[in-house]
Amino acid sequence: MRVRPARPGTLRRRQTRTAYTFLLVPLLFFLVVRFIPTFLALRLSLFDWNILKEQQPFVGLENYRTLLEDEKFGQALKNTALYTVIGVPLQIALGLILALMLGRIRALRGLYRALYFAPYVTPIVAAAWVWQWLFSPQFGPVNTVLMWLHIPPQAFLTSPHQALATTAGLVVWQNLGFQVVLFLAGLAAIPRSYYEAAEIDGASGGQAFWRITLPLLNPTIVFSVVTGTISYLQLFTQVVNLNFTDQGGPLGSTMTVALYIYQLAFGRYQMGYASAVTVILFVIILAITLLQLKFLTRRYDT
Repeated sequence: MRVRPARPGTLRRRQTRTAYTFLLVPLLFFLVVRFIPTFLALRLSLFDWNILKEQQPFVGLENYRTLLEDEKFGQALKNTALYTVIGVPLQIALGLILALMLGRIRALRGLYRALYFAPYVTPIVAAAWVWQWLFSPQFGPVNTVLMWLHIPPQAFLTSPHQALATTAGLVVWQNLGFQVVLFLAGLAAIPRSYYEAAEIDGASGGQAFWRITLPLLNPTIVFSVVTGTISYLQLFTQVVNLNFTDQGGPLGSTMTVALYIYQLAFGRYQMGYASAVTVILFVIILAITLLQLKFLTRRYDT
């Protein structure tokens, strides 16, 4: 019996249906886990929703007006901005430098890459507790080394002036391995013929970096900046576990917007007000992400 081959149009429709079927699964996941809770939080922010009260009255934009006068929210927003401004450029610059250095070595290359990537796969809670011990004012190894160097011991996590920088150091150290892997992949994708042509033309190493390496790493840099910024704007776990008995640090010096939302919702049970803060954080992340994609992405003419 002779089997007729499927017509191109029929095969194309089958492939399209299969593609949509597979795409439907993650779409449903994001719809249930992401989109629906987002709209529910927007609706909840319009109510004075407190689980300890019997009535949950509609207050409109009152929660958002309260935010304008909330000093603790202002401090949390300022701290979150400082984390982002300090952490994102630092981890990208260090990640690129280390990736360039690792790309030049041959012996034990895999070992070095594994060592730098290990902090990224280490549980955040465990890393935070170790970091807390390292920078303990009483018996931390860091202060011990400082005393050997005849430098006075530092307060670090118990100082309002040093706690934020110390916390940012933990986040940078933990994310550094991921940045190294990203830049190693980006560097490997650059054709060697470009560098060979530049060398023939007499270009120095610095000129090759600024004219070839950096421009061709633009997609990697954009991805690192966007994902890093989102991560820092949502910073929570490291801040909580670095000073578990005093969440938010001394005088709120390490408080972040995400931690403030947690305290409002599960400490004071002010779900409506916490939802308003969540909506504001979502708008900030969305706006910054769109601006970064618009101004950092380079378009090359073909």
